[in-house]
Amino acid sequence: MAPGREGGVSHRRDFLAGTLMSTFTRPFIAVNIAMTADGKIAPVNRRFRPFGSKRDQDHMMELRAGMDAVMTGATTVANGKVTLGPGGKKYQRQRLEKGLAEFNLRIVVSRTASMSPRAHIFTKRFSPVIVLTTEAAPHPKLKALAAVADELHVTPGEQIDFPAVLRWFREKWNVKKLLCEGGGELNAPLFRLGLVDELHLTICPLIFGGRKAPTLADGEGIEHLVEAKRFRLKRQQRFGDELFCVFARE
Repeated sequence: MAPGREGGVSHRRDFLAGTLMSTFTRPFIAVNIAMTADGKIAPVNRRFRPFGSKRDQDHMMELRAGMDAVMTGATTVANGKVTLGPGGKKYQRQRLEKGLAEFNLRIVVSRTASMSPRAHIFTKRFSPVIVLTTEAAPHPKLKALAAVADELHVTPGEQIDFPAVLRWFREKWNVKKLLCEGGGELNAPLFRLGLVDELHLTICPLIFGGRKAPTLADGEGIEHLVEAKRFRLKRQQRFGDELFCVFARE
């Protein structure tokens, strides 16, 4: 499908829109991520490989089973045979029992359209794959992705206009619940704009180290404590040496 466009707004208006948007006009957004005890989500080489336990993997699939859509960054999809699917018949049945479609919508964010059109996710056609990108991406790359994605959604400028995109997901695709699985560069603007409603965080008994190793929210970050996004702990549970925490936005 050919790239589409949305009207642009200033960064300041984006911030206000993201902060004030209710889940009646956008999807409820949950972020799910595993991190080491020193706050890293991948080693310094930024090559992500799952390091959580089987319980952590099961938790991810359980979350997916309750969501209309799953979203991740292009780097995550580029690693191995990632499909962003529900994870087998067990979870497909759970989705149907909850009144959801058997398969979730799949969303990949590639700001510069750098992801390969030969990525494994495009070979598995059980549900639509939407690629989010920007008009700053090279036209040949946009054309290549448009040929393999079910929809290529292009926003003006150099950054994804998440408030506008989320409204579009709600209106066009009826996405009421969206699960974001990172990485840190994707999570960061969602947190900054006040769009994350819930954070599912698995803390694993590992230390990666490295000042350049990615964290659950990278990007520009804040300069002053008053700018921090605040969450409250809803529940926590220990499984083996891992700690599973759920935080809700205040």
